[in-house]
Amino acid sequence: MMSLFNRKYIINCISISFCAALIYGCSTGKSSVNNNESTTASYNLNPNLTPSENFDLSHWKITLSSGEEKNVEEINNGFTLDNQFYTDSKDGGMVFKNYPKGAGTTVNSTYSRVELREMLRGKNSSIDTKGINSNNWVFSSSTKENQEIAGAVDGVLRATLKINRVTETSGSPDQVGRIIIGQIHASDDEPIRLYYHKQPDHRKGAIYFAHEPRNRPDIYENMLGNYVSEKGSTAGKYNGSSSPSNGIALNEEFSYRIEVKGNLLKVDLFDESGKNISSKEIDMSTSGFANDWLYFKAGIYSANKKVLSSSDYEQATFYKLEANH
Repeated sequence: MMSLFNRKYIINCISISFCAALIYGCSTGKSSVNNNESTTASYNLNPNLTPSENFDLSHWKITLSSGEEKNVEEINNGFTLDNQFYTDSKDGGMVFKNYPKGAGTTVNSTYSRVELREMLRGKNSSIDTKGINSNNWVFSSSTKENQEIAGAVDGVLRATLKINRVTETSGSPDQVGRIIIGQIHASDDEPIRLYYHKQPDHRKGAIYFAHEPRNRPDIYENMLGNYVSEKGSTAGKYNGSSSPSNGIALNEEFSYRIEVKGNLLKVDLFDESGKNISSKEIDMSTSGFANDWLYFKAGIYSANKKVLSSSDYEQATFYKLEANH
């Protein structure tokens, strides 16, 4: 049974090929899975418009480097912030830029960010941000009761972007050049954190993700390159690997898709032509999320809290961002 909020999602496309929006949709069966993704050339973004004028941000809020948040109403009232969240003056992309050193953090994190948080409730602030309710979604492995009261069931997050810069200084070789560009967040843990990671002397960066089961150590999956240990006591630690030959360079366009159906989490990466270049799956049946509440996140979540220079920064530009349930 789909909630009323599911029916409110509107696909706002100029045409099938020229979509300039962050799209919300609902599906009553299996979502379609394509072998490739559209590229930035398919999106008619206007450099003279604000992010909310180029993208449908009607179900997102943003957290800024200071730790301050702009709610759904504020971000959709033409909000921009120099050097943090703005429209690229050349191609119209939605820019996220973060200077980690000296930045603020939120109550539950020691890392800074300029990042969107999915808000299914939109501008209806009478609905709590937390819990199984119309603001958040659940997996279809959840109980029937939870599925009926949640804002949505299962989901797909798609993005096309370029990583323009990552940090080049850090007191930790594991953290330098490391950012998170997409997430599914639960009440406490993250079913997925998708990382882009590039060492300063490498030509290309690696992409991997972490799956954080409740009450168990994180599991990592290398997708491009072999940057981190995947399991055990060193899971997620940079293992000294060289520049990945199949990695993604700075300012190189690529896309990701994060899809969940019940207990199955699937991650796909696509190159600038839309060709699938990596796929991984995680069975979450023992991960403890069946009756948890969830939301997507996208943008830049810094994974380097030991930056040495106040002029060191990280930046990503998004050209497509779609959340479907």
